[in-house]
Amino acid sequence: METKRSTVPAAEEILGLYYPVLDHGFVSLVDYMGSDDAVEQAARVSYGAGTRKVSQTRGLVRYLRRHRHTTPSEMVEFKFHCAMPMFVARQWIRHRTASVNELSARYSLMPLLFYMPQEKHFALQSQSNKQGREGGTSTEVYREAVERWEGLRASASEAYTWMLEEDVAREIARIDLPVSTYTQWYWKIDLHNLLHFLSLRVDPRAQWEIQEFARAIAGMVKRVAPLSYEAWVDYDLESRPVTRAERIVLSKLVDASDDGIASRAGAAVSQEEMKEAGLSPREIRELVEKIQAPARPDFELDLSRMRSAENVAAEMYEAVPSDFD
Repeated sequence: METKRSTVPAAEEILGLYYPVLDHGFVSLVDYMGSDDAVEQAARVSYGAGTRKVSQTRGLVRYLRRHRHTTPSEMVEFKFHCAMPMFVARQWIRHRTASVNELSARYSLMPLLFYMPQEKHFALQSQSNKQGREGGTSTEVYREAVERWEGLRASASEAYTWMLEEDVAREIARIDLPVSTYTQWYWKIDLHNLLHFLSLRVDPRAQWEIQEFARAIAGMVKRVAPLSYEAWVDYDLESRPVTRAERIVLSKLVDASDDGIASRAGAAVSQEEMKEAGLSPREIRELVEKIQAPARPDFELDLSRMRSAENVAAEMYEAVPSDFD
């Protein structure tokens, strides 16, 4: 059946397929409304479809993103089906600008699937970031952690199943399942707020596990709205604001005019001078990072990893305790 709604071939290629994330998680683009054309339509209001060139649409989309005119991008919407460990879901839900419907363990039986970090992502507490990790630890410590996790999860699974067998209310039976348990939800969000979510969650300072979900979603955005995706990378993700103090420091190093930008001969700024300009040691490190040439991130999806809805549903069904209805 033909449709009158606007579609994008690259998005249609992945629609309803499931992209695996972590060991048991996934992201699926269930539906979308609009693309880059919808952003332009909203911004111009009066123009008719098919009257603009791609280069003109790209120029407008980039102008809007560059100057923080975000309302037109709210006209594009995405609906995802996602499964993630509960501790990731609790971080994710902090972004309150979406519509969410999560699996209810009061009503449904929980698939007993648990996230197990790989050894390469098992790390020590960061000494500089209270909510981060750094460096690896010994294989012995990792193996001991895995053994303890498996013991706790086996005990929690046994207790959950036993209570279901005894007809204990599901809302009570579920209360000691660990936050490594996978949950799932439908998540609907507009393009503007989705790009804000991605800016925070693909950032290397975000927890690695949620970065993995954000990278998969970014690859899907690239297929639905490629011009908006490109502008987001250029003007948001790989852009850095420059503060007043940083501008003072940089003005000591370069001359800027309508004729161009040139370095000042023999110019240098010491750590002490940067402190005198008002920069803290952390701000100095951040300034050094800002002026380094960025690499262009690659969020391209590996389509060979895509799974069918039937395949994913079968895995979830197998992990659910026997039906006690």
